[in-house]
Amino acid sequence: MTNTTTRRTKIARMTLLAMLVAVLIVLAFVNIPMPMGLSITFNMIPVAIAVMAMGMSGGLIIGGAFGLISFLQCFGIFGFSALGAALVNYNPFLMFVQRFVSRVLVGALAAVVWSALKQTSLPLYIRGAVTGFCAALFNTLLFMSLLVMFFGSTDNLAGSIAEKGVIMYIITSVGINAVVEMIVAAVVTGAAGVALKKARMI
Repeated sequence: MTNTTTRRTKIARMTLLAMLVAVLIVLAFVNIPMPMGLSITFNMIPVAIAVMAMGMSGGLIIGGAFGLISFLQCFGIFGFSALGAALVNYNPFLMFVQRFVSRVLVGALAAVVWSALKQTSLPLYIRGAVTGFCAALFNTLLFMSLLVMFFGSTDNLAGSIAEKGVIMYIITSVGINAVVEMIVAAVVTGAAGVALKKARMI
């Protein structure tokens, strides 16, 4: 690869990262509210796209941006999270871990999935769809697990968890959310993978 080609590749990837952060910010304002203070979000899609284009580094960068935006929403920045605003006062550090670190891990785990799929003979669309699906799945599992672990004893959650049990609380809180997020993430990320291939970014 020549220096000129390398430079163009770096510029293209920097541009893609900037565009994906911009998409994250836009998506932060279009969450679909659901019961229990949670909402349907599609912010894991840019994370999956970054993973396909740049591997682990892309997943960590865009996953981190997703997590930072999510944390700032607890304070009414880049949208507003009713549940986050209610819980952040209990322990801001644990809220940062629950919101930020979980999304960085989503990027890392999605990168592992994508790397494994690249070794298969599956069509590109399927590989992208599975990566997007897994990114949404990891997001739900990590977000809810840390939510219950860190804040399950708070006044906001303790009653519902005691009444339903941890598993049923999670299912009833994000059941519809998770299904919609995983389906949309799979469809969009699969198509994005094909587009990235045509743009010679993967």
